[in-house]
Amino acid sequence: MELTKVEHLLASYFEGTTTLQEEAELRAYFSGSDVAPHLQAYQPMFAAFAQSKDETFTREVVLPKEKKSTNRWWLGIAASLLVAIGVFGFFNQEPTLTAEEKEAMIAFEKTKEAFKMLSQNFNEGAEELTYINNFTETKNKILK
Repeated sequence: MELTKVEHLLASYFEGTTTLQEEAELRAYFSGSDVAPHLQAYQPMFAAFAQSKDETFTREVVLPKEKKSTNRWWLGIAASLLVAIGVFGFFNQEPTLTAEEKEAMIAFEKTKEAFKMLSQNFNEGAEELTYINNFTETKNKILK
């Protein structure tokens, strides 16, 4: 085989672009005795590939027996229920108030009622002001 072709095939081999036929040509070249001196460093690599091709694994592989996983889905359901109960309990608990806090809440409610009554009275007074405003406008028209 030509030396330039071998060098080109070897470069393609290391790039991973060779075909199976080209790889067979390289193996045949490096298994022969007329390898170029600067390419003899690759000869042991191809010899190792040829030797590893013939190796076989003869020991028996023992796989561990599969345990029954019937309880696993029950564990998932139980965990989901626990989470749901926890979330439900967290959001449905009523706050516990001390006596001072209860008194403060009662005072707050009374203050809200007082402000509501003040607001209603203020709005009624504001309605009366519109009548006074209309009276003033009419009076000014008459006096002019």
